Amino acid sequence: MNQLAPPTSFQTDAPGAARDVIVRLDGVSRRFGTVPALDGISLEVRRGEIVGIIGRSGAGKSTLIRCLNGLERPDAGRVEIEGTDISALGERALQPLRRRVGMVFQHFNLLSAKTVEENVALPLKIEGLGATERRRRAGELLDLVGLADKAGAYPSELSGGQKQRVGIARALAARPALLLCDEATSALDPETTRSILALLKEINARLGLTILLVTHEMEVVRAIGDRVAVIDRGRIVEEGPVWQVFAAPEADTTRSLLGGLRPGLPAHITARLTEESEELAVLRIDATGAAARRPLLDDLAAAAGVSVRLLQGGIDHIGDQPVATFFVALEAGEPQALDAALSTLRASGALVERLGHVPHDV
Repeated sequence: MNQLAPPTSFQTDAPGAARDVIVRLDGVSRRFGTVPALDGISLEVRRGEIVGIIGRSGAGKSTLIRCLNGLERPDAGRVEIEGTDISALGERALQPLRRRVGMVFQHFNLLSAKTVEENVALPLKIEGLGATERRRRAGELLDLVGLADKAGAYPSELSGGQKQRVGIARALAARPALLLCDEATSALDPETTRSILALLKEINARLGLTILLVTHEMEVVRAIGDRVAVIDRGRIVEEGPVWQVFAAPEADTTRSLLGGLRPGLPAHITARLTEESEELAVLRIDATGAAARRPLLDDLAAAAGVSVRLLQGGIDHIGDQPVATFFVALEAGEPQALDAALSTLRASGALVERLGHVPHDV
């Protein structure tokens, strides 16, 4: 593939400039009648980040998207793109700023009567670039997304994944500061989803492009996100690094959305949990970062003075951070010894939860 030069807007004069704010939402509210679609949303997205906005249907994601690209005006608060409050601008002033926000849609939104090259070049034609420059830029972008050989094809001749690659190329045509992905993989099968997410990650790395993923799928954010904000009923209920939110979700909404993505005790063992203290004690141990790199089970066994049996779990990695979840069973022994062992684990940064007891034959 040809090496694309980063757009001028991505070049910085000082190391600290690489982390400046591309998107700032400050107390953004939007109501439809008596229903609050957005209720005091505040969020910052810095240059080069991949940030996920996740929530169920009706949580306010669509309204947030429309506020970010200027199609909807908030009733209160500020929506800033690269330091400019777009909510205060008229339609004419919004046009050049809208070009700073590239959009990738769930259902591709390609023009069926135009070729792949013409679809990608359309934003450049609207911008007034000449035909030669449009073809050159479209060729670069199709090379970037792996479709250089499809320039003359029509959308009907492409697979869903190829259509989305065309949509991504088109969104990059005007060299945006922000790529806004609206459920960009929801219409794709799992294998194609992985390839599209890998492409977005590559574009982020090569161009330093800021990406905002708006989705209802936690797995999408988990795959490539740096940070995540969970939205529910128009409010952000939880925000933080993806690995941290996955490891220790605080909001009920987040725990629900994570669903089966977080390890759980197998159902046949859960069914046999009891409060009978003469049975094996069952613990859940969660750890991240430095704590997850420790020999947690060895620490527990040494501190409790008994053998520890692993029932379920292991170590995963989200981004570059280890995230460990273990379900273990051990002889309760002396309650004081067990309490001391749990204190040892907690002192190392692990979260420990007593789940109950199970029979020895589990």
